[in-house]
Amino acid sequence: MDAPHPSSHPKSQKKSRKNQNPEVNFQVALNSLSRTRDLPGAIALYEEAVGSQGVRFNQHHINALLYICSNSVADPSLKESALDYGFRVYEHMESCKVAPNEATVTAVARLAAARGDGDYAFRLVREMGERGIAPRLRTYDPALYCFCRMLEADKAYEVEEHMRRVGLSLEEPELSALLRVSAETGREERVYEYMHKLRDCVGHVSEETAKLIESWFCEEKAVDVGDENYDLSHLKDVVLRNGGGFHGLGWIGKGKWEVRRGNVNANGVCSCCGEQLACVDINDMETENFASSIAALALERETKENFSEFQDWLEKHADYEAIVDGANVGLYQQNFADGGFSVPQLDAVVKELYGRSKGKWPLVVLHNKRLKGLMQSSPHKQLLQEWVDKGVLYTTPSGSNDDWYWLYAAVRLRCLLLTNDEMRDHIFELLGSKFFSKWKERHQVRYTFVKGGPVLIMPLSFSPVIQESEKGSWHVPVKDDSNEEIVRTWVCITRPSICKSSNRVLASKKSPEGSNNFHNDHKLLNSCKPETTTKDSDTLGSIGCSQDCGNNTNTMTRKRKERSSSPSPVASSS
Repeated sequence: MDAPHPSSHPKSQKKSRKNQNPEVNFQVALNSLSRTRDLPGAIALYEEAVGSQGVRFNQHHINALLYICSNSVADPSLKESALDYGFRVYEHMESCKVAPNEATVTAVARLAAARGDGDYAFRLVREMGERGIAPRLRTYDPALYCFCRMLEADKAYEVEEHMRRVGLSLEEPELSALLRVSAETGREERVYEYMHKLRDCVGHVSEETAKLIESWFCEEKAVDVGDENYDLSHLKDVVLRNGGGFHGLGWIGKGKWEVRRGNVNANGVCSCCGEQLACVDINDMETENFASSIAALALERETKENFSEFQDWLEKHADYEAIVDGANVGLYQQNFADGGFSVPQLDAVVKELYGRSKGKWPLVVLHNKRLKGLMQSSPHKQLLQEWVDKGVLYTTPSGSNDDWYWLYAAVRLRCLLLTNDEMRDHIFELLGSKFFSKWKERHQVRYTFVKGGPVLIMPLSFSPVIQESEKGSWHVPVKDDSNEEIVRTWVCITRPSICKSSNRVLASKKSPEGSNNFHNDHKLLNSCKPETTTKDSDTLGSIGCSQDCGNNTNTMTRKRKERSSSPSPVASSS
């Protein structure tokens, strides 16, 4: 008996029928053309499918065709065909009653922008809300970039406002485009606004954005922007309240800007102008809101009475300059056979912080279950009892998560937090705060041990972000491949005459007794700023106006409210 022909097998027949399906064949061919962005091939395939009447177009088909067309407009030889067939495909989609999605609108908006019709691109995005489609940043980009390219500044601002209303945050490319159109149309107040939006949005700017910023300050129109009648004391107060690094009150002074490129040394001093950069913290309101959000979440998840008791206790014992995650230090590198909780490690860290703050004890937060175990078995019971007596220890109650306690204390008291915890666990995810990363950068102290001794890795003495000083100067860090801040390129922008006059006024004002520079009036926070060497000072003094600008350290953050001078003994909570 002869074996059956392969095509007579039911599975082969099913496969054969599938291969004869025109929609499947169309889809396979379209996917291939989409990968190579082959516009002529896609046009031929589309014309064949329309003529055969055998293909029912769906959303995926249309989006693939629009994708190919919208990506082909950058090629001058294909642009006309891409626009012609792109809009034909979209009209076909509407006639077939195929519902668009965000990808559809984005592709058509790109086509509209390519033919210079930003209004149509923007209208498409606005109509998305009526169709229940959520726009993305890329959906707005065609209209925004089109208006910026055509110097239609007011329409570009309207797009930005619409983006804000739907909850989208602009990123560097969008802000750079808005900065450019503002500069080219002479909107100096908008240039100032977008400089600050860049400061708030990105750390380091791209080389392209850096050149755009430089070009604005080198233009003649930038010479006359600003106010010569400013109150320096008021500016300093605003910088203080903002957490350092900016005042946001507008251009300071008038006159030609000096634009240079240089570096910032380990002390945070600019090699071009000698100005001391700030270590930027979250501002007063952000700090209060951040502390409140931590407390609200803790009260939901902890026993309310226990955490409320801690809050009350902290208000009465609030003179600490550092909080220590006791478990993190005690268990550091103890994952070996005889390892356990190391009281000597914790003691070494406590003494190091005590020495750095010239006689102020840190607050160590430790779970009471841990302390009870140590008091029963540790040879260091006497030391632990001394810590309790001196107010060095706060023990969190049974069933609690001590993470809430040490984090809240550090934020509430605006002081340092010593821990190697990266704070990526679920409790930190709950915070969802845009302030969190900035706060950690400024306040977290990491550590290691070398030959048994603690080595504290303090926060940087300055923040590598765009900064505006009360002297009217700007410092802009530029992206590079280096992870070392001292080799990073910065754009230094100053008005030398304003810098000198501001410095004379600052020098004539005696600081209030007990006040300090940026570091929250905490000696320990000040210790993260390296000592300036004579060599540094000599080098900086020979550059431009650096000697005048460098003699005064910026006063960049608020003074913490007065606290009781000596904390009461810490009672272990249970």
